[in-house]
Amino acid sequence: MLLGLAFPPFGAWPLAVLAVTALSLLTRGATTRHAAWLGFAFGLGFFVLLLRWLHVVGWDAVLGLSALEAVFLMPVGIGFAWTAGRRGWPLWQAAIWVAAEALRARAPFGGLPWGRLAFAQADAPFGRLAALGGMPLISLAVALAGCLLAAALVQLRARCVRGTLVPAAILAAVACLGWAVPLHSGGVDTVTVAVVQGNVPRAGYDTAEQQQVVFANHLEATHALAAAVREGRSPHPDLVIWPENSSDLDPFEEPMVSFRITAAVDDIGAPTLVGAVLDGGPRYVRNAGIVWNPDRGAGEIYVKRHPVPFGEYLPMRRVVTKLIHRFSRVPRDFQPGPRAGLLQMGTTRLGELICFEVAYDNLVHDVVRGGGRVLVVQTNNATYGHTGQPEQQLGITRLRAIETGRAVVVAATSGISAVINPEGHVVRQSKEFTREVIVRKVPLRAGRTTAMRLGGWPELALAGLGVGSIVMCRPRITSRTAGRRRTTVITRFIGRGPRDGA
Repeated sequence: MLLGLAFPPFGAWPLAVLAVTALSLLTRGATTRHAAWLGFAFGLGFFVLLLRWLHVVGWDAVLGLSALEAVFLMPVGIGFAWTAGRRGWPLWQAAIWVAAEALRARAPFGGLPWGRLAFAQADAPFGRLAALGGMPLISLAVALAGCLLAAALVQLRARCVRGTLVPAAILAAVACLGWAVPLHSGGVDTVTVAVVQGNVPRAGYDTAEQQQVVFANHLEATHALAAAVREGRSPHPDLVIWPENSSDLDPFEEPMVSFRITAAVDDIGAPTLVGAVLDGGPRYVRNAGIVWNPDRGAGEIYVKRHPVPFGEYLPMRRVVTKLIHRFSRVPRDFQPGPRAGLLQMGTTRLGELICFEVAYDNLVHDVVRGGGRVLVVQTNNATYGHTGQPEQQLGITRLRAIETGRAVVVAATSGISAVINPEGHVVRQSKEFTREVIVRKVPLRAGRTTAMRLGGWPELALAGLGVGSIVMCRPRITSRTAGRRRTTVITRFIGRGPRDGA
């Protein structure tokens, strides 16, 4: 629960260190089976609190997903128990945590990185480490700080002053390391961006009416911005960003939708990124961002590469729709796009991510390596309004700004829309469930941070270190007990049979 409170909207980031400390101390001296269940219990309490925003779908979804994600904390508990007391054990335990996060971010069904230790650190000194080694380095630093604190407490209990001072000194150095990382927020060029948050109706509409109202809201907000520009009340934007699902009506299938978008874009006189749902046939739809140019209409298109399982597509559709009837509300699967979100809007090359994609390292790295000079996140969090989920996603986005050295523009249908500078600071953000247009100049960056140069290598190295430490520190089995352990492993796991030193 301490770890859950470290994340937005609570934001008590130091509690992440204390949570790791607690798990390290609790698993110290535990049997393998006991350590595994301690890891699971730790994970279950954490994820229920972190993912409670899913209660709008159903508390069974909260509990089911939390239990699934908690399984990944079982090898963490085991690894903590096996490495405790070994030389350099705080580092091995921190690397084990990174390895578990790396696995959880990839499996099952493409993984769920939500809840990485790093994602709670947007306001902490640890957050600045993103520019050096990305999210894996931040997670390592937080976990290492927690394990060093555990080591200091163990030595303090043993009344070993010298043994207490060494981990305490290293802990202080790790905690202050982030302040030594230089961040540069400037850029050679700038671009004026307008973020349009049209807002959504909260109740009283069926699906078709909701689509029409949301679309009309964004059209009206864009026309109002154009009027403000003509009257001198607002600077003229170079780019206009609409959010994900600002048009759930396919402009390529419905001529009137295309006509109204064209009228709004021509009125503002700037390339506009429109979030739309495109028809993909009887079985599929596509979640897309379309560059709509004045006088020329639709241009480049980015299709979301990582649809959300059980939200935007159904794995094992025939089975799950029979078991859980509400999944039948997802009649067609969202089809993943084939390429990275690199779009040319006017003279600006931008990197686009749609909603949860901002949590996936490889998708972020791809758009920066491809030449994106500013990042855009189109999102629709209306379902999870006032639940804490928009704040959690904003925290992740702020860290991405630091990691990439890029300004990030967030466009949301109902909030939270924001402009974030390359240092991870929010220049301006909107309130939830309001209509608002944000117009700001943002820097365009072409260089790469150390984290972008290294790419996925830090995570690979740290995860390898974690896995290696578990293998090297596993309990040794002597020939005398090997036969007995083979015959009792199943009964020991369920709580019966003799215990040995493992």
